[in-house]
Amino acid sequence: MQRTIEIRTDDLSGDETRRLVAFHLSGMHDTSPAESVHALDIDALQHPSVSIWSAWIEGEIAGIGALKTLDEARGEVKSMRVSDRFRGAGVGRALLRHIMATARERGMTSLWLETGATAEFLAAQRLYESEGFATCGPFADYALDPFSVFMTREL
Repeated sequence: MQRTIEIRTDDLSGDETRRLVAFHLSGMHDTSPAESVHALDIDALQHPSVSIWSAWIEGEIAGIGALKTLDEARGEVKSMRVSDRFRGAGVGRALLRHIMATARERGMTSLWLETGATAEFLAAQRLYESEGFATCGPFADYALDPFSVFMTREL
């Protein structure tokens, strides 16, 4: 039975969302050197250039994802994290599609992202590829890094 995924605009005031952001940051630091961790903390996620959403299944937080405005034509996918309990349930894809639709509505013509290069990030890389993202070089303020994979797609 397919469970309904509800995606909500999030203000990061809820304990469940804050715990998932903290879990995401901790996981990034467990798999990458500190200088290669580009995940945003709560304060950075609350910047006016960032919109964040949480995904819920039957009243339980299932994931988070954010869109950072780089300029009027470009956005960056940030803070994509699915709760371990809901991996494989389509939460990441639902959030990514929501972010892509929102970026289009805002008039953006391309999306960009940075994800990890180690085995722990293979599922994320495959998700992005399946949604039309292709590898590219560093963008915005990023530098070439062996722990990073950069991807982009036109909208």
